[in-house]
Amino acid sequence: MLRKTLFISGVLLSLALVAVPAFAQTTAVAPTVPTITSTTTTSTMATKIACVGAAVATREAALDAAVTTHETAVNNAYATRATELAGAYSNTTMATLKVGVKTAWADFTKSVKTAATVWRTSRNAAWTTFRASTKTCKAPTGVSDSANSVSEVSGS
Repeated sequence: MLRKTLFISGVLLSLALVAVPAFAQTTAVAPTVPTITSTTTTSTMATKIACVGAAVATREAALDAAVTTHETAVNNAYATRATELAGAYSNTTMATLKVGVKTAWADFTKSVKTAATVWRTSRNAAWTTFRASTKTCKAPTGVSDSANSVSEVSGS
């Protein structure tokens, strides 16, 4: 009888050793991690990013147009200066040469200064419009690239 009891005890112990880990594995519940961002918050952030992206695209288009205008004005200033200097050096007297050269360089300087003023005004308007547009987006400051505005060409 003692043998039978020991045998049953051994069998029960063996089953317990096999069943407990198996039971623990099947009944263990993985901890759930709550999600911090809901779908609504994610879609709202995506909308804000898209809004800033549209404002950036508008700003860049305005800056591109302003750069093209500036480049054209500077090219015209150089072409006009070349023409005026050619005319000045076609003179036969020193007095008319000096007047022609002085006029050519004065006109050039005035044209380049005007081009620079137009560029700065256009550049500043593009950035002002951009900043106003991004305020309506209500996006976090990290979404915007405004900090890079100091890298903009001066245009002088």
